[in-house]
Amino acid sequence: MAKSKIEKRRTDKSRHGTRAKAGGWMQAIVGILVVMLGIVGAYFLIKLRKPPQREELETLAPLVEVEQLHVRDIPMIVSGYGTVSPRVEVEIVPEVPGKVVQVHQRLKAGGLIRAKEQIIQIDPRDYELAVQQANAVVAEAQVRLDTEKAEAEVARKEWRQLHPNTEPSSPLVLRDPQIRRAQASLESAKAQLATADLRLERTSLSLPFDVMVINERVDLGQYVVVGQSLGAAYGIEAVEIEVPLEDGDLAWFDIFDNPVQFNGKELPTKHTTAQVKADFAGSGHVWQGRVVRTTGQVDRMSRMVSVVVEVRDPFDTSGGRPPLLPGVFAEVLIEGKILKNAVAVPRDAVREGNKVWVVNDGRLHIRALKIVRADKDFAYTCSGLDDGVLIVVSSLDMATDGMVVRTQANDVTDDRRITQGGDVHGKSETN
Repeated sequence: MAKSKIEKRRTDKSRHGTRAKAGGWMQAIVGILVVMLGIVGAYFLIKLRKPPQREELETLAPLVEVEQLHVRDIPMIVSGYGTVSPRVEVEIVPEVPGKVVQVHQRLKAGGLIRAKEQIIQIDPRDYELAVQQANAVVAEAQVRLDTEKAEAEVARKEWRQLHPNTEPSSPLVLRDPQIRRAQASLESAKAQLATADLRLERTSLSLPFDVMVINERVDLGQYVVVGQSLGAAYGIEAVEIEVPLEDGDLAWFDIFDNPVQFNGKELPTKHTTAQVKADFAGSGHVWQGRVVRTTGQVDRMSRMVSVVVEVRDPFDTSGGRPPLLPGVFAEVLIEGKILKNAVAVPRDAVREGNKVWVVNDGRLHIRALKIVRADKDFAYTCSGLDDGVLIVVSSLDMATDGMVVRTQANDVTDDRRITQGGDVHGKSETN
């Protein structure tokens, strides 16, 4: 019985193994069919796919900012900077000693004192007494002269009675030397009187022009001496600005100094006008001035030549303009000669010192200019550019002569496009 059970188990294992092998073959066949179907599907997808269309990449031409320039007559403006200083500055100094008995109420820093107004009064009593004494001396000398003249007349009459039709042999007979001595004494007395009057007049100290007080060093009751500085002031009629310029700038305006004597005739003086600009009292203001002279020398360090610009009536505050005070730093614009048929090129548009980029028919051209003069804003030329020319004022990484560009004006109406590797030729220039 045990043997039959063992044989039965072997029969069951054999059947199970046969079934397992049959299932494995079926899975392999199914996998192969799936792979074959995938390959066939991929083949048909590749065959039916449309090839991609090739498109040429388009690139916009560089966009530049241009400015149109015109040929015209351009007045040259020579600019410089300087500090305002008073044209006249004086020390207030007494000419006679004495005690100060009166002081002008505006004798203090910033005070305005008009011409011939009494600034300081020195005690005049001593000087008034000196005038009275000098008057007495004059009167005494006058009496002495009158006496000598009367005695001379008596002596003349006596001589004629005693010696008719003859002249005395000595001038002492007619008292001529005595008369001359009395006359000299009278003149000396009058001179002493004039000196006393002058010293009395000088006890009242004033100035012949309007002034602004800078400082004062005197008080009421103070005893002052001759030559002692009692303060400082400057005239308000005009101020000056010394402007250093390069010697080349002097060629663009005329400098007329004092009237010149030529063949015995005095030539009239003409002055170049100028504008003085300064920021003061919270805003910018402009004053009219004129070039009056040069300083007459070249600075040894900077090799600059300084011209002096005068501004008259700097304290005229009409129109709400503040006064132009000494010490203000100002810009001076001197109106120079007129440059005929010239073009003003912005300095930002000048490349490599004398070249510009000109746009014509959508292409950039590099031109070299002969620059006559240049300032901080413009370079001026009289040839090489036509009226209405378009100049590139913006920057480019690389610029070549003849390259196609777009401008702000034609960018809206006509977009000029070039393909990569298009028509670019000519000499290359970097910005």
